[in-house]
Amino acid sequence: MNKSSIGQRVIGYWDTLRTKPGGKFLFSVLVGRVVPYSGSIGASVEELRPGHACLTLKDRRKVRNHLGSVHAIALANLGELTTGLCAMAGMPPRTRAILRGLDVSYEKKARGRLISTCAGDVVASEANTEHSFHAEIRDQSGDIVARITTLWVIGPEVTDSNKPA
Repeated sequence: MNKSSIGQRVIGYWDTLRTKPGGKFLFSVLVGRVVPYSGSIGASVEELRPGHACLTLKDRRKVRNHLGSVHAIALANLGELTTGLCAMAGMPPRTRAILRGLDVSYEKKARGRLISTCAGDVVASEANTEHSFHAEIRDQSGDIVARITTLWVIGPEVTDSNKPA
């Protein structure tokens, strides 16, 4: 059995690919394949390390609303993906993360290339523990267009030995 957490595997893939030509693109595509709904917006992972994630989103037709700006749910999706990768990157061995809550505050219309960042740490625990992560999405001029707060339950992976009856 693999004793590393999903987060440790994610960081391993990132560390292997990020320095290669096209590696960040390939990593971002792989994330989208593993998490198809999040992959639907086509975000790019720019930075990833324990306690930090930075993603970008190009403004293109498939993520726009009828007003010509980036759709509110695309922003929520970007923020959730950013906080999820930040959480996973710092998870201890044999743990998993489950999203329990999502709160989005929209500050202004989002247009152009967007940058989503999250910083936060996961504290190791033997039991399911709630962790709050905060992401900010900024436009090219540096203005905050959305703030996202997520609540992740991080705890031991479910195995045959600890599965509820």
